[in-house]
Amino acid sequence: MSVPDMNPAGMTPSATSAAVRIYVPCDMAAIAVGADGVATAIAAAAAAAGRTVEIVRNGSRGLFWLEPMVEVATNAGRVAYGPVAPADVAGLVADGLFDGTAGGPLALGPTEEIPWLKRQTRLTFARCGIVDPLSLADYKAHGGEAGAGLAGLARAIEIGPAKIVEEVTASGLRGRGGAGFPTGIKWKTVADTPPGQKYIVCNADEGDSGTFADRMIMEGDPFALVEGMAIAGIAVGATKGYVYVRSEYPHAIRTLNAAIEIARRANVLGVSVLGSAHAFDMEVRVGAGAYVCGEETALLESLEGKRGTVRPKPPLPAHKGLFGRPTVINNLVSLATVPTVLARGGAFYRDFGMGRSRGTMPIQLAGNLKHGGLFETAFGVTLGELVDDIGGGTISGRPVRAVQVGGPLGAYFPRALFDTPFDYEAFAARDGLVGHGGVVVFDDSVDMAAQARFAFEFCAIESCGKCTPCRIGSTRGVEVIDRIVAGEDASANLTLVADLCETMKFGSLCALGGFTPYPVMSAVRHFPEDFDRPALAAAAE
Repeated sequence: MSVPDMNPAGMTPSATSAAVRIYVPCDMAAIAVGADGVATAIAAAAAAAGRTVEIVRNGSRGLFWLEPMVEVATNAGRVAYGPVAPADVAGLVADGLFDGTAGGPLALGPTEEIPWLKRQTRLTFARCGIVDPLSLADYKAHGGEAGAGLAGLARAIEIGPAKIVEEVTASGLRGRGGAGFPTGIKWKTVADTPPGQKYIVCNADEGDSGTFADRMIMEGDPFALVEGMAIAGIAVGATKGYVYVRSEYPHAIRTLNAAIEIARRANVLGVSVLGSAHAFDMEVRVGAGAYVCGEETALLESLEGKRGTVRPKPPLPAHKGLFGRPTVINNLVSLATVPTVLARGGAFYRDFGMGRSRGTMPIQLAGNLKHGGLFETAFGVTLGELVDDIGGGTISGRPVRAVQVGGPLGAYFPRALFDTPFDYEAFAARDGLVGHGGVVVFDDSVDMAAQARFAFEFCAIESCGKCTPCRIGSTRGVEVIDRIVAGEDASANLTLVADLCETMKFGSLCALGGFTPYPVMSAVRHFPEDFDRPALAAAAE
């Protein structure tokens, strides 16, 4: 048997003599449900059967209800099985797993024909789940519609900084971290500053509930981020980059660090990027997990070794950012999308989407849902399609009552708003947020007054304390919701909630306090019956 040793990041180097190649995800979502045990069981079964195999620990394809999803490479393409438990391996092997012919309830057929995967448009996640995350050869060999790995960086070097910025601007790419600010405008602002030390900062502080896209890239396709940051550095004249990752992602941190070292050895990073006159290097910095450090200026304070508190603006980070120098701060998904924009051109990317929301969005489906996972598609799919069709409705079997989009600061949408297209402006028109693309589903057992209280409580706990509306307003909000729940003068206290939210929305220094009113007021507006406690008590009698 030939099963290569695992490296420190939990990956498997490519082998050249393997007769059978089997993919077992090393993504934390798969590991959490037993993928390591499945890999061990497959190796043992292969040894017992006298079969030579190569076990590749790939990233996840994002079909989480099927994890661990095992794939077998055949002459006709990969064949998938899932969800596979260690105890299932012996039966699958006896039934023909190593030849991709095993049947039974775990057999999913050709991976690319799985309907949930086939209907996606994968650009940012074109390689995720397909490649060995730490094989640069794999990265360069795959990419499909998104373009081969490093093709975007090679083209960026060829066309030069000004043309890079033009392509990114033409693509319509916007920040995927929540604000939706045009990436090209941000890059041009930094590029137009006087020459000198500049920085690229990747915000991988993925703290929104129900989100995991950043982690999936770091664990499943880290070279996409490396390439995107190198392109950004060349575009604006920055020679140094930092990836700010929350400490709750140890596996992603190890994998990304290993990828950066591989990229250095291959001259993808360093004093001469791909042999060019451009220098760029990067490193990972780990934050303590403060939600407010997802705000760009609080992130910069933390990167500088200070307490993560929000900076007043101006100056903008593009003019005076990290260590007082011009800085591009982009979300990880934004930067990981840039290689596709450069490889295929801005016009290619702009052709996907609707309105001012161009390209694709990796939508993360979570909560009480049958089919949770990552679904990348062009902007424009409706919320109802995502929840009822793609997500398959609730796993509990009860009716969907509310959906929160955009993390803990996103609004709760009732079924009456399920016709809303996934689009920045469409959500904003209904007092909602696209945010980082997290969609969390609740069935009809949810208590929306409790959800409103949680929004205030979350803000109070995570506030940096810099401004009074956020620090004090959120604490008072918890107290007022408690009075409503206790049945104390709901009408007057709901008026006070609205007043508090107005103050927080327009008086807070950053989006933490400014966006907390979205979940609170949407709960009050769309689910008023949950705040009428006397009526609820009477109905229960």
